[in-house]
Amino acid sequence: MAHATPPSALEQGGPIRVEHDRQRRQFSVRLNGCHDRAVLLYEYVGKRIVDLQHTEVPDAYRGRGIAKHLAKAALDFVVEEGLKAHLTCWYIQKYVKENPLPQYLERLQP
Repeated sequence: MAHATPPSALEQGGPIRVEHDRQRRQFSVRLNGCHDRAVLLYEYVGKRIVDLQHTEVPDAYRGRGIAKHLAKAALDFVVEEGLKAHLTCWYIQKYVKENPLPQYLERLQP
């Protein structure tokens, strides 16, 4: 019996699952099967410092809270790994202002 590719979490209205690719230095959410993705890109700019550089959600998927999931995953990674974060991405700057959790604020690099 052949199995159809399951629809993505967004199509089912289910939870959004963020994947972390450490080699590519990105967090991503699969949006429509495996073709469309929302991504958050980062780079190491020092031994223990990451620059959260850019968040991108395709136009058709904006306004659904996907970028919030990416920002939270990236900031949680910074906290869990004991890193410092430089926030180049305007969206992540906004996310931290809206969610000023002490564990995030103490990890920010000016």
